[in-house]
Amino acid sequence: MFFNESVFKLKDVMSRKSTEMILGYPVTLSGVEGVVAEVFSWLDSPNKTCRYFVCANPHSLEVARVDPLFHQAILASDLILPDGIGISLASKLLGGQIRGRITGSNLFYQLSAALNQREGGGSCFFLGSTPEVLGRLTQLMARDYPNITVAGVYSPPFRTEFSAEENQKMVDVVNQAKPDLLWVGMTAPKQEKWIYHNRHQLQVSLAGPIGAVLNFYSGDRERASPFFRRIGLEWLPRFLKEPRRLWRRNLVSNPAFVLRVLAERVKRVKG
Repeated sequence: MFFNESVFKLKDVMSRKSTEMILGYPVTLSGVEGVVAEVFSWLDSPNKTCRYFVCANPHSLEVARVDPLFHQAILASDLILPDGIGISLASKLLGGQIRGRITGSNLFYQLSAALNQREGGGSCFFLGSTPEVLGRLTQLMARDYPNITVAGVYSPPFRTEFSAEENQKMVDVVNQAKPDLLWVGMTAPKQEKWIYHNRHQLQVSLAGPIGAVLNFYSGDRERASPFFRRIGLEWLPRFLKEPRRLWRRNLVSNPAFVLRVLAERVKRVKG
């Protein structure tokens, strides 16, 4: 999708207050172009403060119920994106206005296109995945977005928790590269909690937890077809391919989320 220059005009009218509460979380009402405009206002700010977004979907909000640190990381974020058809459904059931999705992929491609068109371009850093995937990402970025400099890449150790030394090394390699944007692909909720924990040390304008997007863009993993994405069933082909890994998300978290939304609807009607 070609990025329309009119999006830059949205920066003056964007307001982070344009949100809708979904089970206690303020989810943005802005479309992807409005979110890109908001990010550009951060890039243009003379104050280099690390801001970040999170992608909210039924599974992530259910995980946050039993993971206090993840819950805090979501609430402390600067933007909560309506990722997943379940968030749109919840909004409709609760009488809200959210109808479209903004996935990590949506924002990555739209923001990259916009930054590539901007005078002077910009720079980014990829943190996560494997050295092979990161190598392909660097080549693809040079081909697809030549006005964006890949300031650096780093593949952290694959483990549930990092040691203090490992964590500090990750922060240091990012800051030494001095990127505008930091893309983090370490799976949820580890990536969101990592950004939340280190946000005051990171010298970037945006830290974006985008999980498998690094693998999709590099070609290491195949994304669901546009048809399934368009009808809101992107999860279905992935579930059929990896049922052992995704059964809890689709057979436990999603139904539990819907039940909570229905209970909230009943509560509002009675109230």
